[in-house]
Amino acid sequence: MLSVSNLSVQFGKRVLFDEVNVAFTQGNCYGIIGANGAGKSTFLRILSNQSEPTSGHVQLEPGKRMSILEQDHNAYDEFTVLEAVVMGNKPLFAIKQEIDALYANYTDENADKIGELQVQFEEMNGWNADSDAAALLSNLGISEELHYTTMAEMDSKLKVRVLLAQALFGSPDVLIMDEPTNDLDYDTIQWLENFLADYENTVIVVSHDRHFLDAVCTHIADIDFGKINLYSGNYTFWYESSQLAARQRAQQNKKAEEKAKELQEFIARFSANVAKSKQATSRKKMLSKLKVEDIKPSSRRYPAIIFEREREAGDQIVNINDLEASSEDGEILFEKVNINLDKQDKVALISKDSRATTAFYEILNGKRKAQNGTYQWGITTTQSYLPADNSEYFQEDINLVDWLRQWAKTEEEREEVYIRGFLGKMLFGGEEALKKCTVLSGGEKVRCMLSRMMMLRANVLLLDEPTNHLDLESITTFNNSLKNFKGTVIFTTHDHEFAQTVANRVIELTPKGNIDRYLTFDEYMSDKTIREQREKMYAVPV
Repeated sequence: MLSVSNLSVQFGKRVLFDEVNVAFTQGNCYGIIGANGAGKSTFLRILSNQSEPTSGHVQLEPGKRMSILEQDHNAYDEFTVLEAVVMGNKPLFAIKQEIDALYANYTDENADKIGELQVQFEEMNGWNADSDAAALLSNLGISEELHYTTMAEMDSKLKVRVLLAQALFGSPDVLIMDEPTNDLDYDTIQWLENFLADYENTVIVVSHDRHFLDAVCTHIADIDFGKINLYSGNYTFWYESSQLAARQRAQQNKKAEEKAKELQEFIARFSANVAKSKQATSRKKMLSKLKVEDIKPSSRRYPAIIFEREREAGDQIVNINDLEASSEDGEILFEKVNINLDKQDKVALISKDSRATTAFYEILNGKRKAQNGTYQWGITTTQSYLPADNSEYFQEDINLVDWLRQWAKTEEEREEVYIRGFLGKMLFGGEEALKKCTVLSGGEKVRCMLSRMMMLRANVLLLDEPTNHLDLESITTFNNSLKNFKGTVIFTTHDHEFAQTVANRVIELTPKGNIDRYLTFDEYMSDKTIREQREKMYAVPV
C-alpha cells in the first residue's frame, strides 16, 4: 500500500533517519512513536509529500488515495463547513467544481463533457457526498445548523473536528494523522477510536494518548537510533515488551530457554486481552510468531518523578460551599458547587468547558476571586499547583539551577550539587542544567514545574492538564508516580489512561452544579443514569 525505501534525512551534521525501509499494509493501524525530537512529525510530512528526504523515496500504490489531517486550522476559512469536509476527497471535489462551472456557462457543446463528468462523479459516490459529510460532522459533535457556516466563523476547537471529518471523508486508502485527539472531548475520542478500530484501510498516526494508541493500533512503528522498527501489537504491548527486553539484557547469565519461556508467558497474557475483536485473530497470529530476538530494549530515557510529602494531612482536606465562577462576559462556568475532599482522594475533575476547571483551580489557589461561595483548606494541608499555562514562572532570564533554587527550603537544598542531582533525575544533566529557563520547550517547562512540585513536598497536588507538552515516556512515569502517591490529588486531563488509572473519584463541574461520584473514570462515563443527569445539567434554557 505505502512503502518507504532507503530513506535518509539529515539536517547539517545531525542524522534523523538513516537508510530506513518500511512498508505499511492495508487493514493495519500504525502508531508512530519516538522520543521528543526523534522525527515523528518530520516522518509524517515526508510520507504525505509535504517535505523531501535527503535521499530515498516514498511510494504509494498506484490508484490509491491518501488523506492527511490538516494542521493549518485556517486553510479553509473561505469555505463552508460542509464544503471543507468534501474537499477531503480532492479528486471528487475537483470534478464537482468542474461540473458546477460547466453548468454555470451551459452550452450544447459542453453537454457531453458534463455527462462524462457525472458518470465519474456517480462512480465516486458523489451524489451522496453531502449526506456522508453531514453524517461524519454529526458524529463528531458538529450540529446540523453549523454545516453551512463558513470555517472562518467556527470556534477553533470545532474547527479541529471539521478537519478531522475532512481527513476521514470518503474512506481514504491511507489515512495520516498527527495528534488527532488534541482538543477533542472524551465522547468524541471514543467515537474516533471505534471508527478507526473498524477501519478497513491503512492508518498511520502519531499520538501521545496511550489509551488511543492501545485502542486503535495493530502495530507500533518505533523511531529509535535513526531507524524505524515495526512491532506487532499496541502501545502497551510495545512498552512492556521493551521493558522485558531490557530486564533480560541485564540478566546476561539467564539461559535462552528461560528467556523464551518468559516471553511466551508474556505474549499469552497479551493475546488473551486484545480489546477489539476485529484485531484479535490476526494479532494473536502475529504475536505467536514473535521470537526473543524480535524485541529490543529501547534507548528511551524516563525521568524520575517521585512525589513525597513533608507531612501527612489530617482527615479534613478542603471544604467547598456553593462555589460559583463566571467568564469575563458573565457566562456561568459553574455554580452551587459543594465538595468535601477526604484524605487520599484522587479526583478526576472534568467539565465540558475547560474554562470551568481552570477557574476552579485558580480560585482554590487564590489567583482568582469566586463570584459566590467559600472554600476552606484543612490546617494540616499544603498545596502544590501545576497550571495549564505556566508562562508566569519562566519570565526571569536565569539558568535552571538558579530557577529551581527559588523553592529550596533548606541550606542543603540550595547547594548546587543537590539541585543538579535533582535536575539530572528530570533529564537535565550536565550542561542542560545551565540552560536559560526562557528558552525551554513546552515539555521542558513542564518537567521543571514537576521538579518544583517535588521539591515543595506538598500533601495535596492540583494539576490542570498536566500531560500537555510531555512525551510518552514522561507521561508514563508521571502516571505511575501519581498512582503511588499517598496524598490527595485533583487533576484535569484529556489523557484517558491517566484518568482511568489514577482517579478513584470523579467530580464534574457544570453550569447547574456539580456531579460527584466515587467511581473510576470509565465507570462514570459509561453510567447511563449519570449520562442523563449530565445532559440536563448542561442543557441551555430556551
